[in-house]
Order: sequence, then structure tokens, then C-alpha cells
Amino acid sequence: MDRLEQVRQVVDNSLHRLTHPQHRRTGFVHLYGVSLTATALAHSRHLDPEIAAVAGMLHDLASDESGNAADHGPRSAERAAAILRRLGTFTEEEIARVHSASTHHSSKEETHGEFEELLKDADVLQHYLYNVKLDAHPRHIERRTKLLRTSALLA
Repeated sequence: MDRLEQVRQVVDNSLHRLTHPQHRRTGFVHLYGVSLTATALAHSRHLDPEIAAVAGMLHDLASDESGNAADHGPRSAERAAAILRRLGTFTEEEIARVHSASTHHSSKEETHGEFEELLKDADVLQHYLYNVKLDAHPRHIERRTKLLRTSALLA
């Protein structure tokens, strides 16, 4: 089994343990959606698509598992790093990249490195693509507008 599938298996096992069906569904839809969107963006931006997919799969896992969205980026980053270390197939550099992207993904108004920006964009696009009729979160509007204007994926 390749590394991405190993991560998906961990995430699937965690989400299947959620007792509320709507929370389970939301977790699967969002984490897989961000992962796939991050992969596509990584290809278009010449970044590592596998690590982008892994970051997308793990970026909200702690909040999905706990039902607590407070400080979920840093908590999910720590959870992601622990999972990747336990799997034993990721380098410390790759773990650091996933950790940083997850830590900063909620800071949509701030600018970070290219990998952090990729995960922020994938998160915003997944929310939009899930249902284009839903209103964007106020903190997502500017980023979403720019992405819709400039993204080769949506042109």
C-alpha cells in the first residue's frame, strides 16, 4: 500500500468511529475533497502532489475527531505529525511541510509559504465546489474571488 493510501486508511478508521452520521459524512466529504483539490492545485503549481494530498487528508482531522473546532489547525497539525511519524514512511521535511500547512490553513487573511497557501486555497475551493450556491465564510470571500478569477482548474 502506498503512503497516501496508508494515510487514507488511518483517516477512514478515525472517521468511521464517529457516532454522529452527519459528522462522519462531513468529515469524509471535506477531507477527501480538500485532498483532491490540493492534489490538482499542486500539479498546476509544480508542488509535490502526494504531500499536498496528505496535507488535505489530515488538515482538519483533530476537529473532526473531537467535534471541537477551536484551535483546530495547530491541533490537527500535531495529530498529522504523529500519524506520519507512526507510519514511518515520511521524512521529517515532509512531516514539517504537512505540519506547517495544517497549522496555518485557517489563517486565510495572512500569507505564508507556497505550500501553506496551497492548502488554504484547497480548503476554500472545496467549500465552494461542494455547493456553489452556499454563501462563503466572510474570511474566505476575497481568497475565493481571486481563485475563481485566476485558477486554471476553474477556467
